[in-house]
Amino acid sequence: MAFLNKNGRISLKSFLGGASILLVPWISHLLSSFQYLYQDFWFFLLLLYVILYNGALVLYSFVTTGGIRSEFYQVAVRAGFLGLIFGIGYLISGSQTTLNHFGWYLMALSFFHYSEYLTTAATNPSSLTLDSFLLDHSREYKLAALASWLEFFVEWYIAPGLKQYFYVARYGVLLVLFGESLRKASMITASTNFNHYVQFVKRPGHQLVTKGVYSWCRHPSYVGWFYWSIGTQLILCNPFCLLAYTIVSWRFFRERIYEEEIYLLNFFGEDYLDYQKSVSTGLPFINGYTGYSAL
Repeated sequence: MAFLNKNGRISLKSFLGGASILLVPWISHLLSSFQYLYQDFWFFLLLLYVILYNGALVLYSFVTTGGIRSEFYQVAVRAGFLGLIFGIGYLISGSQTTLNHFGWYLMALSFFHYSEYLTTAATNPSSLTLDSFLLDHSREYKLAALASWLEFFVEWYIAPGLKQYFYVARYGVLLVLFGESLRKASMITASTNFNHYVQFVKRPGHQLVTKGVYSWCRHPSYVGWFYWSIGTQLILCNPFCLLAYTIVSWRFFRERIYEEEIYLLNFFGEDYLDYQKSVSTGLPFINGYTGYSAL
């Protein structure tokens, strides 16, 4: 882990620590003779694990760094939480229930947010903040997530057969893997030139990246996120949110690309204009800003 800074190492250990909830089935097997004491033994162990893990984080932060307001705790609790969700998603995905592909979704969601932080820590540590988890991306993002959960469970309850199209969910997994891989490849390729937020002022050393995945499309990070978001709704077999996510994400990235390219043209001038002419944005029916065309 020498390639990671201190916060990157803390996050990785915390994520793996949270994900170690995967050991609960093994612990449950060892303690099977005590199951008669608890009607919901599985749930008891999961809850106990979460309490003990978070208690250990709080205790360690007070002993070493001064409490829950410390940067250590703020990073560790977020990464640990995402690890817990990833582990719980894995356990659900292996269950013999109609909810197993909701587990796939939880794994995709938690890994996306954690890997955003980890990749930033590895490739652009100077821009690393708590916001790099993208957990507080926007109110609209949170509402979209809540809407997808609500649709899934309402349809699962009233029309469970709608959630049994596993070939659709598997296609969603493939789309999520494609989108995730493309986005992380773009972050790694751009390295210190990548930022989670539109840059209004050109930073010293900021270079135009046109190699690797950027030779395929001008905005591979947005393309990856776009298809990742659609893939999550295919995993959930959510017909309404699938349509809504496609439309809303497309409109969001259309506006984001248009705004960003205004600044990129100011930063790089003719070089970026030539790049625009030779490489597409990567998203359907989105041209970006050229100074002579619409969105």
